[in-house]
Parts: sequence; C-alpha cells; structure tokens
Amino acid sequence: MLLHLRHVLTAEELRTAQSLLGDDAPWLEGRISAGSQAATVKNNTQLSQSSPQATQLQALILGALKRDALFFSSALPRKIFNPLFNRYRGDANHFGPHVDGAVMHSQATGEWVRTDVSCTVFLSDPSGYDGGELLVQDTYGSRGVKLAAGDAVLYPGTSVHEVTPVTRGQRIASFFWIESMVRSDEQRRTLFELDMNLLKLRAQLGETPETTALTGVYHNLLRQWANT
Repeated sequence: MLLHLRHVLTAEELRTAQSLLGDDAPWLEGRISAGSQAATVKNNTQLSQSSPQATQLQALILGALKRDALFFSSALPRKIFNPLFNRYRGDANHFGPHVDGAVMHSQATGEWVRTDVSCTVFLSDPSGYDGGELLVQDTYGSRGVKLAAGDAVLYPGTSVHEVTPVTRGQRIASFFWIESMVRSDEQRRTLFELDMNLLKLRAQLGETPETTALTGVYHNLLRQWANT
C-alpha cells in the first residue's frame, strides 16, 4: 500500500527543518549508510547522524508523526528508526533502483528495526527542483511520487524504489523505516481499510449496533495479528 499523508509538518516546523538543513549543516557522503547493493547506486549527501541538527530534526519529525492519526492507522508502528535526512543536487543527485535492508541498526537508540514500512517526508518545494521523483515499484507497476513540502509518503519496505536525478535546484527530505505491530502488508491494508470505512460509517450513521460490531471485528483482527 502506498499512502500520501498531507501536511504532516506545520509551516513553522517546515521552516525550522529547512533552516537546519542549509549549506552549513554537516552533509556527508550518502553511501556511508547504504548496504552493499544500495551503495553501488547511491549518489547523494546525508546529514551527519551525530550532529546537533540531526537530534533536533529527529525530535521534530517524530513529534509530527505522533499527531498524525492516519500515520498510526496505516503503519501501526511498533518501532520507528531515527529519521535520517538526505539532499540531492549538483553531482550528488540520484539514488538508483534498490531495496532497503530488511533490518536496520539505529545509531540513536541502539535498536534493530525491521523495515516493514518505508517513509519519506518531503522538505523541498517541488517547484524548486526538476527531477527527484521517488519511483516505487508495486504490483501495479512503477509509481512516481513528488509531494509538497511537509507531506509524506508511506510504502512497503519490500518495494524496489529509486530517486531520479535532480537536474535543477535541490531536493531535501527525511527518510526512515517503521517496524509495524502487524508484519504483513496485506493484513495492515485490511485493517487500514476497515478502520477508514468505520470512520465514514460513524460519521454517516452515528454509533449503531452494526458499527459497534464492526469495531469489535477490527480489534479482534488486530489482537490476532499484532505483535507488541
């Protein structure tokens, strides 16, 4: 499931993020955090994870996600890898097709995180750069994503994906992974669709015996499938 989350960051949070990710930030060679396959196709820069800017930005992104009910319903997070930040411009402008590692070791928390769900939070105005699309391959083919600054996209961590070359301007973004309470993408999709339709039924009908029964179905499925 590929899901667009709108306005994850407020305008003030977005300005803070952009100011902390300027040219004076400690940008490093992006390949340092890539696995052996991804390193052969990765050509961008990445904010030093040990920098004060990274610490402040990670708290900003995680705080924004906590407010987002759609993020919780779709990802059902058990662990969240500390958000990372990358930049594409000039000669360091693309990330070819790759699959993220199945588990990642977080420098911030020392935890291993299984990468069930991938997330990218766009931090650059899309009118400010050409190229830089996130291409995600799923069962329906390749889908291109280039979102407004402050918006985010979730997609299965199992997907082959890439960032196309940025040919003008710069693209900055945050990216990270979520280990879900529900490991199966298919089961997460079922729960998400049930949750979203229950919200619509409640809005249309109010609380009825039928919506109460369906709420029970949702929670009983979550009880069967979740690993907390």
